[in-house]
This record gives sequence, structure tokens and C-alpha cells, in this order.
Amino acid sequence: MLVLLAVPAFVFLVTLGTWQVQRLAWKETLLDRIDTQMSAQPVALEEVVNDLDTGNLTEEDIEYLPVSLSGTFDNSGEQFFFATHRGVSGYYVYTPLELAGELQGGAVFVNRGFVPFDFKDQATRPESLVEGEQQIIGLARKRLYEKPSWIVPNNDLEANIYYWKDLSNMAAQAGYKMDGQILPFFVDAGLPSEFYPMGEWPVPGVTLINLPNNHLQYVLTWYALAGTLVVVLFVFVRRRMS
Repeated sequence: MLVLLAVPAFVFLVTLGTWQVQRLAWKETLLDRIDTQMSAQPVALEEVVNDLDTGNLTEEDIEYLPVSLSGTFDNSGEQFFFATHRGVSGYYVYTPLELAGELQGGAVFVNRGFVPFDFKDQATRPESLVEGEQQIIGLARKRLYEKPSWIVPNNDLEANIYYWKDLSNMAAQAGYKMDGQILPFFVDAGLPSEFYPMGEWPVPGVTLINLPNNHLQYVLTWYALAGTLVVVLFVFVRRRMS
């Protein structure tokens, strides 16, 4: 009976270990790609959009890609994502940037950076409401199509507080259309390798690039359990036969 139970258990553990080997290779490839992108010169947003349209880039490819863009902020369309920065609670300010140049007529939501709770109201930070064409360097970030986990609260559209980056609702709340007007990704303003002082709101460069890679640990765990099971089964069978 024990043997009958041990065989499928062994297969299950080896399968889990093999799956983690595959995940390890995927994560290492992803981290290498991000490192390469982060050290590259920013790509013009027009090129990114063209490569997405032609299929040369996917939404996964643009994650953390440094980009350069220009346009005018629509400060009336600010949307607020609940966040913490350097131990302070507040919001990331997502503002539509109405694009200039080849992309004129379109817009992209730019995460301009962090403000504490007390600076959500624009009246408390009039200096942040910049006008005229702005030149921006930042990181492209892919959108989410659904809430990432049941643990994450639902977005409070009435209070203009987001707990997950729902681009469709951000666009609708700001008065923009998704089809052909708002680009299907975000841009985080500023590069995280630079230091931006607190007190000048919003604080840019807030992108967190923290992708844990524990897959090797999981590989060793599952394969070790499979090996332990083999040893236990061997000892059991040997004792039964002696």
C-alpha cells in the first residue's frame, strides 16, 4: 500500500521540481532583460508605439523599458494610486499626458510620483501643476487587466483612490477613451537610479524593481523531498524483506 502511495507522490514532487527549474530559467531571463534595458538609453515613445503596433514588441517586452516622451499634462485628470514611499503613506499621482509630435492626439498616463496624504488636494501643491510642453524620461510599465489578487481592495472610484492600476477606469474617470486615444500602458516618470528629494511634490523615480528569485530554493526543496521519499521507501521495503 505504501509503495502504491509513494510512486505518485514521487512523480508529483519531481514534477514540481522540474516546473521550478523552468520557472528559474524564465526568471533569470527576465532579470537579465530588465538589467539590459535599465542600462540602455531611453527609447522614443513613438518607436515603442510603432513596435507594439507592428508586433516587434509585446506588452511584456516594454515592462521597465526606459522611454522618452513629450507632451502637456492634463492636471484636471489626476488619478491617485495608494502607495508608500520611504516609509511615508500617500499616493502615486497618475496624470494624463497629452502627447506632442507624431503621437499628437493621443495621451498616456504618467505616474508623476509620490505625494503624502495631505497633498492629494491640488490646492496644497500648486507648484506641481506644471503647464506647457514637458520633456519626460521614465520607465514604460504594462497595464493590468484585472485585480491581481482577492486580497487587494477594490478601487474606490468615487474617492479617486486606486489599489490596483485599472487603466480603463482611470481613462474613463479622466474623460479619455481607450480606443486609439489613451496608450495601453503607463509611464513612470524619472529613473529609480537617481535620488529625488522629498518635499518637491510629486517625487518622481518611485518605480520599485524588486523581483524575488527563490526558484532555485524551491527546486532544491522539491527534489530533496523526492529523494527523501525514495530513501524512506527503500528502508521500509528492506525491513519488510528482512
